[in-house]
Amino acid sequence: MSLEESVLQGDRLALARLLTRIENDADDGDAALDILFPHAGRAHLIGVTGAPGTGKSSLVNQLALHFRKQGKRIAIVAVDPSSPFTGGAVLGDRVRMRDLSGDHGVFIRSMASRGSVGGLARATANVVQVFDAAGYEIIMIETVGAGQSEVDIARLAHTTLVVEAPGLGDDIQAIKAGILEIADIIVVNKADRPGAENTEKALKSMLDLAHPVNKVYVHHGTLAPIHLSSSRARRMEGDREGNGGGWLPPIQKTIAIDGKGIDELAQHIARHGEYLKVSGDWTVREHARLESELEAALQYILMDQFRGRVSEARFNKVVNRVFERTLSPGEAAKALTTGNGRLK
Repeated sequence: MSLEESVLQGDRLALARLLTRIENDADDGDAALDILFPHAGRAHLIGVTGAPGTGKSSLVNQLALHFRKQGKRIAIVAVDPSSPFTGGAVLGDRVRMRDLSGDHGVFIRSMASRGSVGGLARATANVVQVFDAAGYEIIMIETVGAGQSEVDIARLAHTTLVVEAPGLGDDIQAIKAGILEIADIIVVNKADRPGAENTEKALKSMLDLAHPVNKVYVHHGTLAPIHLSSSRARRMEGDREGNGGGWLPPIQKTIAIDGKGIDELAQHIARHGEYLKVSGDWTVREHARLESELEAALQYILMDQFRGRVSEARFNKVVNRVFERTLSPGEAAKALTTGNGRLK
């Protein structure tokens, strides 16, 4: 039996081996992805992002326990930052997920970012695809926790949870560039700490600005309007009274280490998943996600082909010309790719 067939049959050892090959960019890993792709596309992808110290891992742990009580198979992809000096990563998220150990309905995969920015690793989408094909119904992706620029998760996940916590800085930090706009659900974790009420109020006051009525889904700078397809969808929009015309992210307070607020958070996630399907937004996001993956694959392949055509000596010569400022990066790129320009 091939490795791919074993994965489809639920073999956890085969799954672990395949994930390693995909992370290491092995040729047989790419071939396996091609075979498994038609079997994917059924899982609910849940992204969990936020600043370091907000309790993302503890929250994921409690959510997984909740979903397991419902009999669902859960996969968790936890991305850790890599050291810019050694390239290593701690991969320590499992320490906070001990409650899940020994449960064969849960598969936890830690992976290093390996220098990728935006909160995810380059292979994260491929790893998620394998879990999806293997039959895991809910896949939770916990990002690095880089902060305000960590928005790549919105292109991968169907439902994005942005986790905040009181006492980690000025409340205004929560509403800066990008991080709040990607939220489908906002979680104020560690709600037993002083300042939780102020954090919640600050978030509520900014939601209408961050999520306008005519919400658009942004993909590589292209605005894709989200249109509602039924009166039922309109009734589902928003969780706070008096808000309509688009999904307005609910704010849920939790204390993850005690499990408080987890049931309510899971209900918000289920409600958002239903909203996506009724409104047609599930299809919009899935299309944008696959387009993004295609573009990433093209960039990787084209760059690999380019480096195969251009000798290392020639490339280094061009780099030196750019360093000497006798050639601009734009001119150098055109000369290397088209043969035109003033490269001699």
